[in-house]
Amino acid sequence: MTRSEFEHIAAPLRQKVLKVGLQFFGSQEDAEDAAQETMVQLWRYCEQIDASRNIEPLAIRVAKNCCVSMYRRNRPTPIPSLYGEELGSSPQEILEAKDTQRMLEEALDLLKPRERQLFEMRQLEGLSVDEISSETGIPKPSITAMVSAARKKVFTELKRRMKQPNERLSR
Repeated sequence: MTRSEFEHIAAPLRQKVLKVGLQFFGSQEDAEDAAQETMVQLWRYCEQIDASRNIEPLAIRVAKNCCVSMYRRNRPTPIPSLYGEELGSSPQEILEAKDTQRMLEEALDLLKPRERQLFEMRQLEGLSVDEISSETGIPKPSITAMVSAARKKVFTELKRRMKQPNERLSR
């Protein structure tokens, strides 16, 4: 399908993917965001789409995937549960969890932006390599290598930071 052909069907197609977003989120603003993201993805790959086939089922599938991705990106990460406040943890445990949270955030700050994005998608959001690849367009082997390298950097930094208080105490 040429870009010109896509432009002719884009307006009615956008209305259909907007309905998918409204059904998923129940919010006009989120639905608009999902529709926009869907249309951008379809535009990006429109030249690879067979013009003789109905594009509507593809657009709806892409819209659903965009909605799920947006939901996963915007939901709270599981890290705050480290605090354990809802479990009736002691103040000592809560302070230790907050300290661990701070160290993790500082270790993540050392990663390059792309490394951090992929690490968070895999480790915090729980996305599969396939999902990350389809969302970012990065080849699966590259994702695996980058996440592995990022994980190693984070764990190395966390180990280093955890040793520091002990070293200070022994002096």
